[in-house]
Amino acid sequence: MAQTDVLLTKEPAPQSIQACELPHKEYDVACNTGAYTSSGLATAGFRTAKYLMDEWFQNCYARYHQAFADRDHSERQRHESRQLAAETEALAQRTQQDSTRKVGERLEDMHCWKSELQREIDELSAETDLLRAQKRRLERALDATAVPFSIATDNLQCRERRQHPDLVRDYVEVELLKETELIKNIQELLKRTISQAVGQIRLNWEHKETCEMDWSDKVEAYNIDEACSHYNNESTQVQFYPHSGKFEESASTPETWAKFTQDNLLRAERERLASVNLRKLIDCILRDTAEDLRLQCDAVNMAFSRRCEELDDARHKLQYHLQKTLREIADQEHQVAALKQAIKDKEAPLRVAQTRLYQRSLRPNVELCRDAAQFRLLSEVEELTMSLNSLKEKLQDAEQALRNLEDTRMSLEKDIAVKTNSLFIDRQKCMAHRNRYPSVLQLAGYQ
Repeated sequence: MAQTDVLLTKEPAPQSIQACELPHKEYDVACNTGAYTSSGLATAGFRTAKYLMDEWFQNCYARYHQAFADRDHSERQRHESRQLAAETEALAQRTQQDSTRKVGERLEDMHCWKSELQREIDELSAETDLLRAQKRRLERALDATAVPFSIATDNLQCRERRQHPDLVRDYVEVELLKETELIKNIQELLKRTISQAVGQIRLNWEHKETCEMDWSDKVEAYNIDEACSHYNNESTQVQFYPHSGKFEESASTPETWAKFTQDNLLRAERERLASVNLRKLIDCILRDTAEDLRLQCDAVNMAFSRRCEELDDARHKLQYHLQKTLREIADQEHQVAALKQAIKDKEAPLRVAQTRLYQRSLRPNVELCRDAAQFRLLSEVEELTMSLNSLKEKLQDAEQALRNLEDTRMSLEKDIAVKTNSLFIDRQKCMAHRNRYPSVLQLAGYQ
């Protein structure tokens, strides 16, 4: 009986008739004694004589035994075939059900991972959009710093047009230099941060694309397995694929399959968290840089206001001294005129006294006497001469004082003009230009 590869789960059914060996019967060998008998090697394999009765019975018994054995074997073969068919049918159903259940479990696993990938893709896409918005804020903030830098450099150039002695390195210039240095540092920081944001956006896009490819593969595999789960014995789309039972060399294992998706999710989540941290850093940078620029702007404005107050005070004091000097010049001019008039007034008495002395020197002989009148005239001339000399000295001093006052007036007027020019540069040029300084919102990239 042919052996099968199917394991039987039941014992074979008992036979209706117990199989046993027939009893051995001995026959007498007939001798070739008759005229019509044949015996010997010459006639082996080709018999012409009639069979003996014993041989006929032996042949019948052999046929009976062979028929019984064939029927018994056929009966047992039919029973085993029915039992094998039933068992293989049950096995096929159990195997198909188990396969369907396994495919269903696989569908659940794929749906779970597909949902996780979809969630991570959505979150990474939303995070990338938020990071792009932050990058645009950085670009707007970088563009906004061009205005403060232009204002600061223009203020420095305008203040170079101040005249001596106001062309000094005051605290306004120190604050303006600090402002330009701060703006340069902020611009470099914003440029580096923009480059970092661009790199992070590229990494987010790459990991999002990796997750999308993994998600797409899982969707395709999910659709294939879902179609496979609906196949049954009555399906018309099924057919034989003899070589489909071979494993592909590049096929993954459940562990490597799950680890591949886990690694993709972990890398995507890591980049997403890095993007979140970078957004927070960008927000802090923009807030701090905007506050620093506004604080430095306020410091420069306060320095300008203080300097303008000092210039106003100095100009007012110079104008006060100029007014006093002008009054003093007027008084000194009157004094010079008075001295000149006094000198002029002393010339007539001197002429009179000298004329008297001259006329009295013409007295004849003894009449030319040094009398009291003569001495008085001499003393009068001497007194008048001394008075004239004193008046002329005072006139010289007054004229010198007047010249000094004129020089002082010119110096004061020049200094007032310098202070006025410095005030015009600081107040009308610089401070008016600084009114166009960007707001905090513009420096923070919101506008």
